[in-house]
Amino acid sequence: MRACLDACVLFPTVLREILLGVASRGGFTPLWSDRILEEWARATIKLGPAAEAQARGEVALLRAKFPKASVVPKAGDLARLHLPDENDIHVLAAAIAGSADVIVTLNIKDFPRQTLSFEGVALEVPDAFLMGIWMERSEMVEAAVHEVYATAQKMIGEEIALRALLKRARLPRLGKALA
Repeated sequence: MRACLDACVLFPTVLREILLGVASRGGFTPLWSDRILEEWARATIKLGPAAEAQARGEVALLRAKFPKASVVPKAGDLARLHLPDENDIHVLAAAIAGSADVIVTLNIKDFPRQTLSFEGVALEVPDAFLMGIWMERSEMVEAAVHEVYATAQKMIGEEIALRALLKRARLPRLGKALA
């Protein structure tokens, strides 16, 4: 399965790390464009200049870890596509360029299912996307989640409930399933 990851699922660290942990274990092939990665890096500015620098470093690491994930949207697709928010057209164009099966985003209102269906692309929020993979290959998702959970606890320096961490990462159904 090929999944185009929108910037809004790359910016929250826990969510990104779980998604990419599942991808690195073979759960799906991640896709993104340069613009999607740039949106992620720019979104971190609100956390301060150091956060943006860190995000740009993480972008470089992602490019090295997933060298085939970057796709280049075609100019023709960018010109012909229409979405309620024109700033999201590049995401659909990237999905088309990468022959994605699904766009994973939290921003579902700006991606009409009829338009995506016409292009042969599905739409899922991260919670549903990961639950679908978990139902088929639970050990893969659980391994990625527990790795991120252990790292988060070390960084926070205190005990945090797994379900609470996943709920905060916008993965409430997955949190309930793994709790």
